[in-house]
Amino acid sequence: MTDTRDFDILVFGATGFTGRLICEYLNETYGSNAEFRWGMAARNLAKLEQLRDELGIDSSVSLVVADSEDKASIDKLAGSTRVLLSAAGPYQLYGSAVVESCARLGTDYVDLNGEPLWMKDMIAAHDETARESGARIVFSCGFDSLPSDLGVHLLQQVASAKFGAPLPRVKCRVKAMQGTASGGTVASFTATMASIKANPALFADLANPFVLTDGFTGPEQPAGNEMLFEEDLNNWSGPFIMATINTKNVHRSNQLLGHAYGADLVYDEMILLGEAKPESAGGDMSLDMTLKPGEGPSKEEREAGFYDILYVGSNEAGDTATVQVYGDRDPGYGSTSKIIAEAAVCLSQTPKGHGGCLTAAPVMGDSLRQRLQDHAGVSFTVL
Repeated sequence: MTDTRDFDILVFGATGFTGRLICEYLNETYGSNAEFRWGMAARNLAKLEQLRDELGIDSSVSLVVADSEDKASIDKLAGSTRVLLSAAGPYQLYGSAVVESCARLGTDYVDLNGEPLWMKDMIAAHDETARESGARIVFSCGFDSLPSDLGVHLLQQVASAKFGAPLPRVKCRVKAMQGTASGGTVASFTATMASIKANPALFADLANPFVLTDGFTGPEQPAGNEMLFEEDLNNWSGPFIMATINTKNVHRSNQLLGHAYGADLVYDEMILLGEAKPESAGGDMSLDMTLKPGEGPSKEEREAGFYDILYVGSNEAGDTATVQVYGDRDPGYGSTSKIIAEAAVCLSQTPKGHGGCLTAAPVMGDSLRQRLQDHAGVSFTVL
């Protein structure tokens, strides 16, 4: 069937803090003569024109006006592109209509969301529709949760090749990280807390590592909410801010892959604090609750940031495997803007398969990991 859509990729929310970084990356990396047709979309045409001028983007990159509260404009947006990259959050406030349109119209979709309660609702509402239309709705394609999703995917490939089976115990341990949050992250966190305050029963879903696995519940998982000394790592570990979303996505990828990591997978994420017991579990990304949407770290802060994460797998026989994931920019924005852009490019070039509400590893796995290494400053190293 001939593809008659105007775009391969549309960036929705282009004028927001992260959306701007995504467009800047696409322009600097691929320009207007890319192997794909891309455009920028947001609510305000004047702001889109200003953004295009400020970034020096060629006028051949089209501008599209759409508003998440105007369903007709969202349908037109989704119907005009093969892949819709949504940077317009908080998603629980502004993303539901976008997912519905993409699922119904057979449009592939990627986003940056770290909002598991919203994801659960979207899966329940639109997974069947997306399967019928062939739309691949791929959530959490930023720092939450691509390093973990693809890191564990690679680790278990290594384990299966080396030991003939996946490793049932996997630890994600953040060795080092430097980065700050933006106003968009604060807004998402605030919206999630507001929904839980309005309906306290939702807290159980937020705490449940299997809330995205469609009725499957695996073995009990570590809580990861207290400091502990791990003898195998000779290190103190403490809570990691992204664990709440990343663990859920890893378990969903495992389910979507037919439990290729094992139905008995035990997985947690923590941050390493050193050999001596620390006074507090510091060293994490900061979350300045005074930040407003559109605000975030400076260019200098983004470029000074980085992350260095280990994924360590083991079994009772003593077999082990380790994968290191390293990113060369601050995790939340400098790196995130690059990796979601590459996810959108990769999805646009990945032949259509099964549709549904998905995660990155089952859909793009090896090819996306290679793109991140080739273009986005993210390395995956088997140690």
